[in-house]
Amino acid sequence: MPNREKAKHISNCLELAMLLEVTASKPGNVTPTASFEGTRIEHFLASAVAAESSFEEAAQRGTAVSENKLKISQVGIGGIIKECAVDINAWQKGGNTLLGTVMLFIPIAVAAGMTPTGENFSFDFSRLRANLRLAVEATTAEDAVSLYEAIDVAKPSGLGGAPDLDVTDPASKTRLLEDNVSLFEVFKIASGYDDICSEWVRNYPITFDSAYPYLMVQLKRGDLNAAVVHTFLKILSEHPDTFIARKVGVGKAREVSLDAKKAWELGGLETPEGRESILKLDRRLRASGNLLNPGTTADLTAAALALCTLNGYRP
Repeated sequence: MPNREKAKHISNCLELAMLLEVTASKPGNVTPTASFEGTRIEHFLASAVAAESSFEEAAQRGTAVSENKLKISQVGIGGIIKECAVDINAWQKGGNTLLGTVMLFIPIAVAAGMTPTGENFSFDFSRLRANLRLAVEATTAEDAVSLYEAIDVAKPSGLGGAPDLDVTDPASKTRLLEDNVSLFEVFKIASGYDDICSEWVRNYPITFDSAYPYLMVQLKRGDLNAAVVHTFLKILSEHPDTFIARKVGVGKAREVSLDAKKAWELGGLETPEGRESILKLDRRLRASGNLLNPGTTADLTAAALALCTLNGYRP
């Protein structure tokens, strides 16, 4: 496959995954029929379109690494994330929409670019995952500074305080460079209270080992929306949402996870009891404004969808 065609294929897969995730009727999230103040479904759709070029760039750099045209430490994952945040900001006015998803997707795009493909653009996921580890571990202090600048652009809520190298402290960027602290090392610090950072440093265990295989089985049953919602509930039931935890505490996040587990175990969208339980959960989450928005769970669901589309799933 020509390199440009391969990079375009990867970016299309990731853009499709974003679109499929944001249009599913997940409780407590922005959906086609539910909004937050100032943030609606069209802001997410515009963000997904704006992000596609960054996914293609990441995939092209990954391919260049595989051909020994670029050192893996020179890929610039942090810079690509920053440029993606700038593009998303330019294409919609709904505030931070997909920064967490982008932080998960850019390394996947790089790793996919590094990974040889077989017939019909097929990937060996064990090799892709090994390349994913190589890509994130090779990040630099410059990548870390760029990621901090991406956060400055996107202005996500729920950051809270950090024990060290706080993204809200302007002095942190200087320290990152002076002490040569890589983005991977920064995410190690944050991995205890942010599941996106934890995915990076632990080689995406929720995405690869739990969410993706479950979602693939669900998709084979035919109902896309139900498959995405059920995967979302499964992730949330097993992993209290760290976005919620940072805003209102771990206790509240665990309460939400218990409600999600109940809805999932009752059959989710496939039974009357499950549907009623999802509606109750949705009403409870939305009654809080944006405080109980399971945003990290949505990002992890999107990452599982990215693996599905890379594996050939098409709606």
